[in-house]
Amino acid sequence: MSWLFGVKTNPVPPTAGGDDGSNPPNQPTSAPLSKSERKAMEAYRFDSSALERAAEAAKTLERSKHAREALELSKLQETTKQQEFIAKAKEYEAHMEQARVEQKRVDYEERRKLASEETKQQQLRAQYQDQLARKRYEEQLAQQQRVQEENLRKQEESVAKQEAMRRATIEHEIEAKEKNKLKLLEHEMRVKAKVERENRDLTLEQIRLKAQENRITVLESIKTGGSLLGAGAQALLTDWDKVLTAAGGLSLVALGIYTAKGATGVTARYIESRIGRPSLINETSRFTFKDMIAHPLKMVQKLKAKPSDALQGVVLQPTLEERLRDIAIATKNTKRNNGFYRNVLLHGAPGTGKTMFARKLAEHSGMDYAIMSGGDVAPMGKSGVTAIHKVFDWAKTSRRGVLLFVDEADAFLRKRSSEHISEDLRAALNAFLFRTSEQNQKFMLVLASNTPEQFDYALNDRLDEVVEFLLPGLAERERLIRLYFDKFVLQPASAGLKRFKVAEFDYGTVCSKMAKMCEGMSGREISKLGVSWQAAVYASEDGVLTEKMLLDRCKNAIHQHKQKMAWLSEQEKLDHKSITSGKPLNI
Repeated sequence: MSWLFGVKTNPVPPTAGGDDGSNPPNQPTSAPLSKSERKAMEAYRFDSSALERAAEAAKTLERSKHAREALELSKLQETTKQQEFIAKAKEYEAHMEQARVEQKRVDYEERRKLASEETKQQQLRAQYQDQLARKRYEEQLAQQQRVQEENLRKQEESVAKQEAMRRATIEHEIEAKEKNKLKLLEHEMRVKAKVERENRDLTLEQIRLKAQENRITVLESIKTGGSLLGAGAQALLTDWDKVLTAAGGLSLVALGIYTAKGATGVTARYIESRIGRPSLINETSRFTFKDMIAHPLKMVQKLKAKPSDALQGVVLQPTLEERLRDIAIATKNTKRNNGFYRNVLLHGAPGTGKTMFARKLAEHSGMDYAIMSGGDVAPMGKSGVTAIHKVFDWAKTSRRGVLLFVDEADAFLRKRSSEHISEDLRAALNAFLFRTSEQNQKFMLVLASNTPEQFDYALNDRLDEVVEFLLPGLAERERLIRLYFDKFVLQPASAGLKRFKVAEFDYGTVCSKMAKMCEGMSGREISKLGVSWQAAVYASEDGVLTEKMLLDRCKNAIHQHKQKMAWLSEQEKLDHKSITSGKPLNI
């Protein structure tokens, strides 16, 4: 079956007479062909009838009016088939190109894996070599250490032997000296005994004469004393006026001794309560008799001084400053009107200004301040109760009133149910609670603590105001840095001190920058930073404070602050976090 110009043609079977078309036309018939030759000829056999029908169809098509359209259609079909063949060829070429790219990618991946494996093997070999080198080095060190230990042992044995020989030599010398001393002493004793035997009669005679003279002297003294006492007794007994005078004199002497002793004790206690300072008070603005004599000008200046602002030089948060100012005004008016003072608890992180505010509060209200530490009570033992009573008795004698500031109050005012409190400390706590059980017009109690949750519950009942001091924020840190920069840098520089100058730079910008850097630092740490600025100037070669020196000292202070925080134990970190977190504590 075949197609010609789009027309289907069928092959014609071979004729019965054997004319299968194997012999070309107009040629004579040759000899019969073999089987292989016939098979070869069949490959070129074609159906001539089909060509005839095709020619007939072509003639019919030419005579048809659609012949041209059919020819064009056949051309278009042939063109379409050629384009499809070209597209398939290009698609085949694209597939081949993609196969080549994929093969290159596979080859590259294989090379990469091979390189990675080689690198890994090299690393393993390097690690193995390093381990071998380390083992060899450790073995060398161990060998050296064994050699050193052996040498040290031999040296110690040699030194021990030398020391033993030295001790034996010294002992032998001492023994020889002792023997020589014994022999010399024995010789001296023999000589002395021989001399004494030779002079025995002379010695006995001298002793006999001395004893006789001593006996005569004693007898004469007894006789003389007896005669004098007898004459005096006889004269006294015969005259009753003398007897009464002697008895009265002795009675007056005894009465004077006991009276002077009692008056001295009373006077000493009075002076101690009125003028002296109790042993628990570490610092006070109240002048003692000794201070009056030693510093009379300060006493006069203090009497003439006017009350100062309670928050002067104290930098705190605005809300806290407002509350403390209210407390200061109330305390001042309470003193003026002779009212009852209110007890205050100041709690918060160390170095946040609690002690400074207590001093300022006393000066502002016109009172005397007295500072004691709670840690001083425990070492006093049983005498702690007496010392507590002396403090309150001393405070009551003040005409101006006393602001008693107890720093680290939780050291002895902790819970009485605690296992860590001794009987003596419990007794001191009871004495303190007894003396503060009622409101007072003579003294004001201000307590400071970092851990107020340890206070005894009875003490919490004595507190009227609870104020929390937080670490300074950004605005407060900038105010503090500017304050201490003016105090420790600008004022000394403007005073014309030698080797103290300040370079030209923007002070305000540097202070703001340092305030951002000093996050988490307390007011005390920032004040120490100001002192370190002065130390930097004094340690410099030209005595000029530069911006770099300021920032370096600030970075050093921040590093020290972080190091101190790292030293805290876990429990201390929790306590410090609870103090600095800003959460109110339940007391």
